[in-house]
Parts: sequence; structure tokens; C-alpha cells
Amino acid sequence: MHPTRKKRLTIVLFLVAGIAIAVGLTTYALRQNINLFYDPTQISAGEAPADVRIRAGGMVEEGSVLRDPDSLKVEFRVTDFNASVPVEYTGILPDLFAEGQGVVAMGRLDSRGYFVADQVLAKHDENYMPPEVADALKKASGGQGKAGESEVY
Repeated sequence: MHPTRKKRLTIVLFLVAGIAIAVGLTTYALRQNINLFYDPTQISAGEAPADVRIRAGGMVEEGSVLRDPDSLKVEFRVTDFNASVPVEYTGILPDLFAEGQGVVAMGRLDSRGYFVADQVLAKHDENYMPPEVADALKKASGGQGKAGESEVY
């Protein structure tokens, strides 16, 4: 093989190897940071992985909010009107958090079956609902929206 060709082939092989390593590392990093959304029915059915950061959403079940008077710990249940999941959160809840309102919580499912949230997001006005929560509620009610449910924007 001619020395010039050999040099070009070596450079091309190093470039291909470098690109492959970069793509592999990028894929690995993205896989580590992905937060999949699960509705309460999927979590109750055991479809959600334990000890993996996920998002869970639905409506805060009426009468389920329990606040610890000595700390910022709050327990409540999130429902899609088909199943409900207990959520445990320590911190300050958003101002718009209330029973009967839509929320999305980010955290992990523990061995007790509790969803331990490290962040809770509440909807921002009376007409908005996160698309994942709206889809989960629509799917749980058999394609029929809840009476008075507004459009998702």
C-alpha cells in the first residue's frame, strides 16, 4: 500500500472511532437523564420501574392531602379516576397545589409502593392541563373527557 493511502486510511479510521465513541457517550448520557411519564393506572399495574426517576401525574384526590405539622412533609394521592397512587413529598408545594387539581410529580417509586417525589408541579391556570395528564385522564375514562374538562392548550 502506498504510504499516502496508508496515512489517509489511518486518519479516516481514527475519525470513525472518535465519532463512534462520541455517539456512544451521548446516547449513554441521554439514557441516564430521561424522565418517562406514567399515569396512576400504569404505576398500580406495576409497569413503572422502581428506584428510577420518572414522572407521575393526574389529579390530587379529594381528601387525601395529609400534612405533617412539624415538618414540610406532605402525603397525598394522585388519581386518574381509575387508580390512585400515594405520593410522599418533603418541601414547599406550589401555590396552585390543591385537591382536585392536576399535578405532575417527579421522583422515584419506592419498595413500599409510594411515589417519593422530589419535585411537584401544579397546573398554572384553570384552563391548562399538562398534555400527559390530559391524555392519561382521557385514556382512563375510556376516551370520554370528564364533565366540565377543558381543552388542552
